[in-house]
Order: sequence, then structure tokens, then C-alpha cells
Amino acid sequence: MIKGLEHLSYKDRLRELDLFSLKKRQLREDLINAYKYLKGRCQEDAARLFSMAPSNRTRGKRQKLIHSKFHLNMRKNFFTMQVTVHWNSLPRDTGELPSLEIFKNPLDTNLCNELWDDLT
Repeated sequence: MIKGLEHLSYKDRLRELDLFSLKKRQLREDLINAYKYLKGRCQEDAARLFSMAPSNRTRGKRQKLIHSKFHLNMRKNFFTMQVTVHWNSLPRDTGELPSLEIFKNPLDTNLCNELWDDLT
């Protein structure tokens, strides 16, 4: 525990230290890994983790991910299922940025927005 912050709640300590919650940090890393995979920087290319939506049905977003419906409830915890919804909610051009370092800036901005507050 950091001195002087013992009396603060978890959310207040995060705000004071300018940190994301654990859930947001995990989501951030998942989205970074999805970016790497989609850009071909991962060794798991043969696994074909994600399905891409046809470009004529994405309203301008070229890298929209789709996920299949499954009958097993445990599939909702799979990496691909968790990332798909959040990836598709990113701004249109975010997934098309040329480098990982450039991708991280708008990603962090989006994680700070009110849309992501339910992950705290």
C-alpha cells in the first residue's frame, strides 16, 4: 500500500495514481494481442482465431470481427469472444493503424472514455 492512500477506495486510488482497473488492463492487453494477430505478428496464424465480416457489410470499418453463436456457455470466456465486442466498438480507423505504438494511444484514449466505465 502506498502511504497516504490507505483510506481511499480502490477506484479513488486508481484515479489518484492515474491507473486503469485490473479488468481494463486485461482488456487492453487482449486488444493489443488481437491487433498483433490481425497484423500477422503472432505465431498463431494457422489457428485462424478470428472471422472477419465481409467489407460490404461493415459500414466502412474494414476490420470488423464476427463471432459465432455457441451452445456452450463456457465459450463466452474464450479470448476471441471477449475481444470481438470491444474491438468492434473501437473507432473506425483504430485497427488499421500502421504500428503497435501508434495503436496504443487511441486505445488508451478509448479506455478512458465513459463507454468503458462498466469495466471498473
